[in-house]
Amino acid sequence: MNETSKADETGLAPGAANFAALTPLSFLARTAEVYPQRTAVVHGAARQTWAETYGRCRRFASALRRHGIAPGDTVAVMAPNTPPMFEAHFGVPMAGAVLNALNVRLDAATIGFILEHGEAKVLIADTAFAAIVKPALALAARDILVIDIDDPQAGDERGERLGALDYEEFLTGGDPDFAWAPPDDEWQAISLNYTSGTTGDPKGVVYHHRGAYLNALGNIQAWAMAPHPVYLWTLPMFHCNGWCFPWTVTALGGTHVCLRKVEAKAIHDAFADHGVTHLCGAPIVMQTILAASDSERRGFSQKIHMMTAAAPPPAPVLEAMTAAGIEVTHAYGLTETYGPSVVCAWQEAWNGLPNEQQAALKSRQGVKYPVLEDLMVADPETMIPVPRDGATLGEVFLRGNIVMKGYLKNPATTGAALKGGWFHSGDLGVWHPDGYIELKDRSKDIIISGGENISSIEIESVLYRHPAVAAAAVVAKADPKWGETPCAFIELKPGAAAAAAEIVAFCRDNMAHFKAPRHVVFGALPKTSTGKIQKFALREKTKGL
Repeated sequence: MNETSKADETGLAPGAANFAALTPLSFLARTAEVYPQRTAVVHGAARQTWAETYGRCRRFASALRRHGIAPGDTVAVMAPNTPPMFEAHFGVPMAGAVLNALNVRLDAATIGFILEHGEAKVLIADTAFAAIVKPALALAARDILVIDIDDPQAGDERGERLGALDYEEFLTGGDPDFAWAPPDDEWQAISLNYTSGTTGDPKGVVYHHRGAYLNALGNIQAWAMAPHPVYLWTLPMFHCNGWCFPWTVTALGGTHVCLRKVEAKAIHDAFADHGVTHLCGAPIVMQTILAASDSERRGFSQKIHMMTAAAPPPAPVLEAMTAAGIEVTHAYGLTETYGPSVVCAWQEAWNGLPNEQQAALKSRQGVKYPVLEDLMVADPETMIPVPRDGATLGEVFLRGNIVMKGYLKNPATTGAALKGGWFHSGDLGVWHPDGYIELKDRSKDIIISGGENISSIEIESVLYRHPAVAAAAVVAKADPKWGETPCAFIELKPGAAAAAAEIVAFCRDNMAHFKAPRHVVFGALPKTSTGKIQKFALREKTKGL
């Protein structure tokens, strides 16, 4: 279109009447206004309405400001899925600060690194994690205001008080009518989430308000969610900010049912007592539900929807979930894409297929989220899309508004990850004729166990510190419960001896317990002519173990 044919847009600039920065904080304000007396949060016997929750979140933001927190500062939270963790998803950004939800399964050294690297000025921590938090604070060597969460639901897990204030005391110092303001720029950071780290220290993934807003709505569209869902928190909120569901469920005026521990009885009780309609989690959560004993099971009449990601769920598990009255949707995403960004959108034509075939289709990762601009499987070098033949292997690439801002203080890695105008996932898959993608392998040496990312390189670095180990390689071994678990192959030094239990114990002493290998195999490692360990051969070996 030439200059003379363009429409005259004089005087059509954006202003207060026709433009507002997108932020998920607006969902809370609306829901509190429209549904003030609906139940917002359930935690044990405690209940909060949306009016109460909005007031608490405003107190939270006000209290942070009164303690010197300025826009752009980082506030870390280490807690299970309890009301303070949920409230932090609104209270922290309402103060203009950046929420850093910490993985409660990490070791003190890693938590210390994150607190230091993310420059946390406040740490709000459940006392159940005091044994990890205390040494982590010493390692961080920063002046951090510590606020304790002393949750009565923690029972015997309640630990040492490390902070100057209790969380509820902290809130009383805030104003329930605090006049928070949306961000001036929707590109402003809302949260900081650390990956597990593949070749060293974990990377800090930065989310912005725009992406959080859009993916919260994308969850609604992709999952066809109706208003007022009752959402059970089986997915940790520290995982990609709970896949943006703190904001999604709030936008729908739903109910957040908190859960400190993912246990069969607690889940079945929630199904029956609270009328749960939705939950998310790794395949291990499905296994937990299905493995419930007769005494733990409870009857329920509502239809329950579950979204799962990580390793593809086995067909028998999907069939068993359907038989139990739970409809499973398979999704795919990464920390760098605000959680789920690809969904196995169900086609009506598949309803008449045999159960096994339906399960096979359902285990594919799927098509792009409504709020993801583009998705492709392409050659990782040329970035030319592979044929949609379901056989040609390529790397999965994504781009759009729900791709991270980048990695904190890591411009080189950010540039490489976003090279060529696409996010390079590092995941390998195929593209089917119907446009659905299916993962086949990972170019990164990541093991996904129970929904947790575990770096094989991190485990290997620990194994090489054992005095008897000459060479080590760690690969994923398929596991019916966890999806995958780490399997260590070890060559011992001449004359040295070690037992598998000793190796496992050594790893558990030197890293987070969930990362330690569950299987250890001794023997010569297959290598190329240049001495590189052939991991593909070891993966094949795991099939016979």
